[in-house]
Amino acid sequence: MSLQITHLAKHYGGTPVFSQVSLHVAPGEFVAIVGESGVGKSTLLNCMAGLDTWDEGSVVLQGHALEQMTDDQRALLRRQHVGFVFQAFHVLPHLDVAQNVGLPLLLLGQPDDERVAAMLAAVGLDGLGSRLPQQLSGGQLQRVAIARALVHRPSLLLADEPTGNLDPSTAAKVMDALIAQTREQGTSLVLVTHSEAAAARADRVLKLFADGLV
Repeated sequence: MSLQITHLAKHYGGTPVFSQVSLHVAPGEFVAIVGESGVGKSTLLNCMAGLDTWDEGSVVLQGHALEQMTDDQRALLRRQHVGFVFQAFHVLPHLDVAQNVGLPLLLLGQPDDERVAAMLAAVGLDGLGSRLPQQLSGGQLQRVAIARALVHRPSLLLADEPTGNLDPSTAAKVMDALIAQTREQGTSLVLVTHSEAAAARADRVLKLFADGLV
């Protein structure tokens, strides 16, 4: 999937978050975005997915200009083509691991237990499908989140500080799983991070400032 952002600007009230942000992500490319706290990295990631609105500019995803789409159209596009990994995991506590991972397939009307099992094995969670989230470690939960984000084979994966709550050793393992699976699937990856170690593994590292990306 190709992602094209042109002259994007976002304000909260009269306060600018960022402006003149332009970015092209090629199919299969891994781009890391770094920057100071509060500069709007997570907000920018949400705009890429059409989860947040912006005031100026354009986001074109899979050939679709998101600002020209309805909320329902954006949601359908995300469901089919985008995966999202959150720092806080956001797994559903009342579902077991396999059910959490299989949720995107269920929403697409394409349940596939074999694909779920294969995805769990790919991120090092083989045999843990019947466990509840509260029975897992932080690193395991983040790998559940990665498996869930990738199980429907999205063209674009957006990851918001996926190692921010993890110790360095666990963070490295999570990044190994994340990169291995996106490379295998040919998925474009945009990673927002404070971690120099995580950013160093990207094809390209950009720094977000209030007046653009460098």
